[in-house]
Amino acid sequence: MRYMILVKATADSEAGVMPKEDMLKAMADYHQELATAGVLVDGNGLQPTSKGWRLKFSDGKKFLIDGPFAETKEVIAGYTIIKVKSPEEALDWFQRFPNPHYENCEIEMRRMFELEDFGEGEQIERFRDMDVGVKGV
Repeated sequence: MRYMILVKATADSEAGVMPKEDMLKAMADYHQELATAGVLVDGNGLQPTSKGWRLKFSDGKKFLIDGPFAETKEVIAGYTIIKVKSPEEALDWFQRFPNPHYENCEIEMRRMFELEDFGEGEQIERFRDMDVGVKGV
């Protein structure tokens, strides 16, 4: 089972302030532990929303919105994906995640869907053929 750890943005991360060496070390140490344990699938930081876009779907129409986006509490600054054997193992790794900012912040962890969760079907087979949802095994 795969889980994604979501690091919420702050005013600094949205301003493009790069992490200091001690924070980079804490993150590298944590991710090295994940890699050594064989559970790290992927992880990275995201550029500020000023370098991104959103698509809004409303009343059958699609609207393109240029960043930046006002509400940093709803913005993701980075992520880590792990693949573990149990929810308890995921929670153990999650609780060891270092504080990703120098201020009060929140991180979130959510279980990812696996293709098997959707049952069988032609469209699910199309995703399997593309290796979507099966990478990092």
